[in-house]
This record gives sequence, structure tokens and C-alpha cells, in this order.
Amino acid sequence: MYLYLVQHAEARPKEEDPKRPLSDKGRSDIQKVAAFIAKKANVKVKRIIHSGKTRAQQTAEILAEYLHPCEGIKKAEGLNPLDDPLIWLKRLVDIKEDIMLVGHLPHLDRLSSYLLCQNIDKKTIDFQMGGVVCLKKNEANSWSVGWMVIPELVK
Repeated sequence: MYLYLVQHAEARPKEEDPKRPLSDKGRSDIQKVAAFIAKKANVKVKRIIHSGKTRAQQTAEILAEYLHPCEGIKKAEGLNPLDDPLIWLKRLVDIKEDIMLVGHLPHLDRLSSYLLCQNIDKKTIDFQMGGVVCLKKNEANSWSVGWMVIPELVK
């Protein structure tokens, strides 16, 4: 199983728009990354799950345009910035298919740290807005990093 963790793309400042939709740069960045992972990394996911916040939902929608997940996109609880990563740790035990989670920091930091080191406070990945981290589930429910793509690496 592959788990793709995505920090939402760059959003407009809260002062400009309290709903925080994606900025023009954020849209451009996630479109580049989505096209790259669809064609060059051959990413295929059953579904894309997002936090429900506007910036995460828009990021998920753009990713879905390129990845065409057979079960589409959906909102799920437990992906907000301060949510407990144990919520998703428990859910991931029963998931067998490749999925993508679109969320926020510090939640993604804490979730990935626990998956990789069993310590939510140990920073393991330097997430970047619009970036995708591929984690691979190994035997005995251990996890490893497959790769990471950030907007600055994609032309």
C-alpha cells in the first residue's frame, strides 16, 4: 500500500479572504506537481481524502483532475491542523488500497513522524505547500519513505 501525504498548496492570506482559497501560485504549483506525479511517477489512488478546509479541498480537486481516483474525493474528519494523528493511525490499519490525504501542518508532520519513527514529536519530513510525500507500507505495518516531490523540482 502507498500513502500519499499532501500539504495543501499555497493559500491566500486570511486578511485577504477568511476562507483561504488557493492563491494563483498555489494553483499553478499543485497543477505542476499533479501532472508530474500522474505521468512520471504513475501515481494511482483509489480516493483522495481532504480536511474540508477550502485550501485542502481545492488542492484535492486539482489533484483529482490529473489522477482520476475511481472513488473520487471526499472530506474526512481527523485531518485538520491540530487533530490527533492517532485518528488516522487507527484508520490506516484497515486500509489496503493506495490513498492520498490532503491536509495541514502540524498534523501531517505528526502523522508521518509516528508512522516512520513511532514518535509524533520527532520531525522526519520537511513538508512544503503543494508537495507530495509517498510513504510505503511494509510488512508488519512498518512504513518507509518512497519519494517526495515539491513544486520547485517540477518544471
